[in-house]
Amino acid sequence: MEMEIGQRFERRLGEEFGGDDGTRRVVARQARDLADSGQFETDTDRKLTVSVVVENLRDAPDDLELAERWNWWMGALELAYGGYDRFRVVRWAGGRE
Repeated sequence: MEMEIGQRFERRLGEEFGGDDGTRRVVARQARDLADSGQFETDTDRKLTVSVVVENLRDAPDDLELAERWNWWMGALELAYGGYDRFRVVRWAGGRE
């Protein structure tokens, strides 16, 4: 049975792509938000599962870190379908320059 995007997903991300706890947590949260939105399933006629996420993140260039891999995939979906920029991982430094 396919593992849903849930608690064990962060561990799987770490096994596959490394990254610190915070990065894995943010990517997992974005993946859950994407799954909850139903947008991926509507656009691709595929359920968003852990295997689908991992498969697509593996397609990213090898020199990219986990969050960059996620954003690379969201960029590809944005180009293909539109509406995926809201699921990108963005760093907020806070304060004013």
